[in-house]
Amino acid sequence: MANTKIPFLITIDTEGDNLWTLSDTVTIQNARYLPRFQGLCEGYGFKPTWLTNFEMAECPAFREFGRDVLQCGRGEIGMHLHAWNSPPLTNDGLKGQAYLIEYPEKVMKDKISFMTNLLEQRFERKMVSHRAGRWAFDSRYARILVEHGYRVDCSVTPHVNWAGVLGDPMGLGGSDYTTYPAQPYFMDLERIDREGDSPLLEVPVSIVLKTDVAPITSWLRPNGQNRESMLEILKLACDNQWPCVEFMLHSSELMPGGSPTFQTLDDIEALYDDLELLLSKAVENFRGQTLTEFYNECERRHRPLIIS
Repeated sequence: MANTKIPFLITIDTEGDNLWTLSDTVTIQNARYLPRFQGLCEGYGFKPTWLTNFEMAECPAFREFGRDVLQCGRGEIGMHLHAWNSPPLTNDGLKGQAYLIEYPEKVMKDKISFMTNLLEQRFERKMVSHRAGRWAFDSRYARILVEHGYRVDCSVTPHVNWAGVLGDPMGLGGSDYTTYPAQPYFMDLERIDREGDSPLLEVPVSIVLKTDVAPITSWLRPNGQNRESMLEILKLACDNQWPCVEFMLHSSELMPGGSPTFQTLDDIEALYDDLELLLSKAVENFRGQTLTEFYNECERRHRPLIIS
């Protein structure tokens, strides 16, 4: 009998500590705080996908943690790329936290190739899942991912326009996702805002546009003040039988002082109170999957085997 519960996807941008501060040095202390979150997810049968960037791929504590997660089948490692400090480093004149899509295409290819190879060496698994650093994505990026064997991306934030958020201070800002689908779709690599026949499945973050007072977005992402709105998203998903929901968080948000949002031990305990409630409610109507497990299910349904 088919499982009627909706897939609940947990995606974690796995990166250095408090990168919002734009510090010249990157620390990786948050790696020590990840087992608690992993254990909480496992307790409810959920499987995080740890989307990993350069400094965390080089972190011995995270490598040990990630290998254990993979060996036991309790989660997934994917790729997350912060272009400004991910090798090969360049002298393009780009400053600040420049988006990967602001670099020349050859540099984009080199950085994606380097990160893919690094993660596959560190974790001895083919990388097939990905999220762009700072949500910046375009058709070139999608094509390069497909060339490297990626099958599922989760960079799209529906209803959100990042054009006002600069990467390169002299640039044009980030990606505008206001016209993109809010539910999973196989991308058209020429027009990534619409469905096509490519092998790349886009799984947007679960974001709801509320317009009852003024346009505002509600994310399936804890911020210390949105417990009820996250539960509302779960109810909306059930009522409308969404194909999945996708939760996101940064690894550094699991550590006191690792983000602007959760500064103290009390903040972290309040976060875990919200997470405990969210997952305890979710387990009633949702089931845990990694991004790749969800992709495999979608691929079988989207392209059923033809038996001659």
